Amino acid sequence: MLFKVTEMHLPTADEVVQKIKNYTDGYAGVVPFDKQADGLLLMNFTESNLALSPLVLGNTTQFSEYVSGLLFRAHARYGIGGYNEHRGIYQRSAVFDGEATSEPRRLHLGVDIWGPANVPVFAPLPATVHSVGYNGAYGDYGATLILQHELEGMTFYTLYGHLSRSSMEDKKPGAPVDKGAWIAYFGQPAENGNWPPHLHFQVIIDMEGKVGDYPGVCALSEKEHFLSNCPDADLILNLVQYAQP
Repeated sequence: MLFKVTEMHLPTADEVVQKIKNYTDGYAGVVPFDKQADGLLLMNFTESNLALSPLVLGNTTQFSEYVSGLLFRAHARYGIGGYNEHRGIYQRSAVFDGEATSEPRRLHLGVDIWGPANVPVFAPLPATVHSVGYNGAYGDYGATLILQHELEGMTFYTLYGHLSRSSMEDKKPGAPVDKGAWIAYFGQPAENGNWPPHLHFQVIIDMEGKVGDYPGVCALSEKEHFLSNCPDADLILNLVQYAQP
């Protein structure tokens, strides 16, 4: 059963972005990463990446081997990227297909961090648990956690997708979460929506009444609304600048 905490006054997108940029206490790392020692690879999942053939995308094991091989050859601890990226990889799942009269969803709204299963995930800010869910369709989030944050009187949310199911067992809506506290692990494909292990991290201003879920990918015709409601999560991560192409 899913629950949610009471939602508070919703700021505008510009107000949230400014608060996030101006936050002076610093954000805790969402994943373990040493900016001086660890490599970070900028990933490309657009249709221009011809290595991602339908054969690779249709086989989770091959897709996972492709990702881990890239990281190994680049000596990178993680791969990262994807905000506002129009991706070809969503052809692998009917979850992202529109009805016969509508367009498919292909525009990514969060930042992905690709790495091995069981990487720990931490809360970047003090929070309360908004909701948890298991979105188990092939290609969906799998185990999902949403945190609610207050920053200088403004409320917004962070979503964590593709987690391990076991790390959701102790998460109760309304429970407090300390800044820097462990909140989850990257899930295996069998529990993360059948993806290579990674974290989908997304900032959301208005949950729009959703609980345990929120779109991480939108149709191009919906781009203006969703990018406004979901500003670049790297404002909190502050990692993409360290990535090598």
